[in-house]
This record gives sequence, C-alpha cells and structure tokens, in this order.
Amino acid sequence: MKVAFATTDGIHVDEHFGRAGRFAIYEFTKNGYSSLDDRVFSVGRDMLVEGTRGLGSLHDDAVQGKVEKVSDCDIIYMTSIGGPSAARLVKKGIMPVKVKGKMRIEEEAVKLMETIRNAPPPWMRRALEKDQQEG
Repeated sequence: MKVAFATTDGIHVDEHFGRAGRFAIYEFTKNGYSSLDDRVFSVGRDMLVEGTRGLGSLHDDAVQGKVEKVSDCDIIYMTSIGGPSAARLVKKGIMPVKVKGKMRIEEEAVKLMETIRNAPPPWMRRALEKDQQEG
C-alpha cells in the first residue's frame, strides 16, 4: 500500500494538498514500511495549483493533474485540503488524512503501521491485499 505525505522538507507532514510541491512516498506492507522516491511538483509551493486559484478550469486541471500523479497511493496525509480536492481523491479511491499541525512523517508512519498490524479498517485491508496480489 502506497502512502503519500505532503511535505516541504521530507521530514514533516506540513503542507496543504494543493500547495504541496513535494510528497514523500512510502510503501507499507503487513511486515513494515520503506521510503520510495518523492514526487516533486515544484521547489517550495506548487505555484501551478496555487497560481491558478480562482481561474476555473485552469485551476481544476492543475489540481486534477496533481491527483493523477499521486493516484497510485492509497492514503495521502496533509495539514489541510479543500472539499473539491478531497472529493477528487476519494473518487480515485484515495483516503485523505488531515493531521493537526506539523507532524513528523516517521511518527505518522509508526502510527499507521500499528493500525495495519492491530486493527486495519476494511478499506485498508483491501488496499494491503490488493498490493500484495499485484506485487
């Protein structure tokens, strides 16, 4: 199961989905997790998404492009997300997870691993099983 973390520094979940210029990507299995290559949209904030805000279809296309580039992930952690972006993620089968304030990716990964090992919700079990069958 792939998980993305919206980050500015690769260490913390500290960015809004649309503004995030970078997502740290991790692979989770029932046995543990490992870091994969980051998805980088821009250095710093994603000005393609941010700069088109309020411009209708230009903004919608920019957000949809970001959603497509993380569509292989099952969960995305971020500090905030707008309703339309969250709906786009959910439509792709991606669970958006908001964290309260700046959190260390490693801490969130450990918590997620505990959930996977102890009591994953049904949708998470399906994601883990799907990836195990594909892998």
